Amino acid sequence: MSGFAPYVPPEQLMKDRSDYARKGIARGKSVVALEYLDGILFLAENPSATLHKISEIYDRIGFAGVGKYSEFEELRIAGVQHADGRGFIYGREDVRAKALANAYSQYLSTVFTQANKPYEVEILVGELGESDSSGNELYHVLFDGSVTDEHGYVGIGGHAEELTEFLKAAYAEGWDLATSVKQAVAALSAVEDREVPPAQLEAAVIERERKGGRKFRRLSDTEIGSLLTSK
Repeated sequence: MSGFAPYVPPEQLMKDRSDYARKGIARGKSVVALEYLDGILFLAENPSATLHKISEIYDRIGFAGVGKYSEFEELRIAGVQHADGRGFIYGREDVRAKALANAYSQYLSTVFTQANKPYEVEILVGELGESDSSGNELYHVLFDGSVTDEHGYVGIGGHAEELTEFLKAAYAEGWDLATSVKQAVAALSAVEDREVPPAQLEAAVIERERKGGRKFRRLSDTEIGSLLTSK
């Protein structure tokens, strides 16, 4: 009969949406986040100098996305607006990564179940602890709204499982920044089965010792190269 859409079982619909999102995410480059002695490192393979995968959300909060750039950029902007609004109404100390991750989770879950297509993204939200690494927070939010609280290290993107397994075997608390950069690059190179050149790396840190309220800082190509060759 014309005018009627064919019936699709809900479980098949959800599977199709998941497969669609995962394929889109797998086409992009992965991101690694590591807690180190003085902060949190975000590092990704990204040949573009202007389309950032890693960004600042608020004073002590960073963001990273993989998958479809326009979609995770939309989420980044929404996160900045959410944080600015909460900081203005309540106070800067009330802007927390957990609340932001929950907001992302709810939105992505709604899109996944109700929109014509799911977002092809995975995102990370990281918050630097006030006084030491025990207060650090890392949240990994998937395309369907699932959110996990990570500790120490995490990889996201098409090689998320392989990255996380590599880091699990290598990670040790108390690394300095140079060691963290080297291990993050080693993880990306291992899963890609090739050496990732420094010129194609994007990296940023949220560092505890940085003066002023804002703790986010991008690493230049020169600094990344210097850290990779340091002894």
